[in-house]
Amino acid sequence: MLSIGGGIGTYSLSSTVDAKNVADYLWNNFLGGKSFSRPLGDAVLDGVDFDIELGSTRYWDDLARYLKGYSKLERPVYLTAAPQCPFPDRFLGNALETGLFDYVWVQFYNNPQCQYSSGDINRLVNSWNRWTTSIRAGRIFLGLPAAPQAAGSGYIPPKVLTSEILPVIQKSPKYGGVMLWSKYFDDKNGYSLAILQSV
Repeated sequence: MLSIGGGIGTYSLSSTVDAKNVADYLWNNFLGGKSFSRPLGDAVLDGVDFDIELGSTRYWDDLARYLKGYSKLERPVYLTAAPQCPFPDRFLGNALETGLFDYVWVQFYNNPQCQYSSGDINRLVNSWNRWTTSIRAGRIFLGLPAAPQAAGSGYIPPKVLTSEILPVIQKSPKYGGVMLWSKYFDDKNGYSLAILQSV
């Protein structure tokens, strides 16, 4: 997957035409198209991850439609998204409403109104239920920081996650697993190993 966006810098789409041009560029340079300037050489990525946290809220739905339009039965273009947990996501709400996203990794951290906090799982579970019943997506993942230092807030001790939260959210047919931010902190903290058998 090629992730676009992020929490640093400036970026936006200026129009539907701009969204089409960006889709064409991504297709030809990273996905199944052809270009003389492919940054990853012959590698063909499976899709695009939308991590839109800045800039304009417009035209991301158009970009999703154009990218998904390149899908073929034998070679689908996967779309994923990493929205913040307040629902609907300010930047990706319209794009997620298209129903074109295969996987959605909701960031249940850095947002006190919808994350775990000091033994209280209710805000997180209520937000999870809202996400899983409100958007059409293949699978939804619980996005968490892999260590207390990985985010400003929202860290869940592994034992709390495996004993109190996962048994509740795994009841959803859209449950896909757990997404951790970031690999660096996971390697230092061993979070994924601590939860692996319960995911």
